[in-house]
Amino acid sequence: MGRTVRRWVVLPGLAETAEEFGAVRRLVPAGYDVVVVDPWETPVTAPLRQLREIAGDGPIGLVGHSIGGLAALRWALTAPDQVVSLVLVDSSLPSEDGRTAFYPGRRGDRAVRHALRGIGRVGLPRLVGPVLRDLLLWLSSTSGRDPLRRATVRDRYGAHDSWLRFWNELAASWPLAKEVGRLLDRGARPAPTIQLVAGGSRLARLGNGWLHRQHNLSRRLGSQLVVLPDAAHLVHIDRPDAIAAAIIETGTTSRRRSG
Repeated sequence: MGRTVRRWVVLPGLAETAEEFGAVRRLVPAGYDVVVVDPWETPVTAPLRQLREIAGDGPIGLVGHSIGGLAALRWALTAPDQVVSLVLVDSSLPSEDGRTAFYPGRRGDRAVRHALRGIGRVGLPRLVGPVLRDLLLWLSSTSGRDPLRRATVRDRYGAHDSWLRFWNELAASWPLAKEVGRLLDRGARPAPTIQLVAGGSRLARLGNGWLHRQHNLSRRLGSQLVVLPDAAHLVHIDRPDAIAAAIIETGTTSRRRSG
């Protein structure tokens, strides 16, 4: 018998906000309960028990974008009885595990954190944070349209601690990637998965090498891989309809894959 997963949790990527995923929520049919984790309150790299408190009890589907994809994979691989459907959106890769010297608490991390606290005290994020947000959109979106209000951009990206916040999440994503890699090496596999990959980015990261690595990940996961030639890395801005369609497709399943 088929069943439809109605409760979904979205894990955003680095330096993203929950509000950016509003279009995805609007495109999902009525009856679906889509919760977007707010990284400004709970980082997607937080311990799994914190994320599970947001999800509540019962089976769920997960959507993970960028480093949120790594967080979704960790969740799906370690809690297969809870996560019954998975959508990865231009996900970071398990091989993107950084340098151990910059892992949280290590010497490199402490040095970067010290520098960023000083930068925050002199007010540099307030001056250039919103401009960097605009540059990010130009590089990572085919449309370049920002779904956030300008006041929200100034408040979030101009905050004195914003760059430190982003660094903390990035640094935490590297050991997370290593953990996911170890789980896959041990033979763990997630629930039925659709893997959306951006094919229209200005970033060199999304050249043939990036697509090749995404195909390799798809083979390891046994996922359905879909390349979106008209979307850049911020797929939720360029093609929210593709994410909504993937939620509906992978959320309707005959039986959760075992093993």
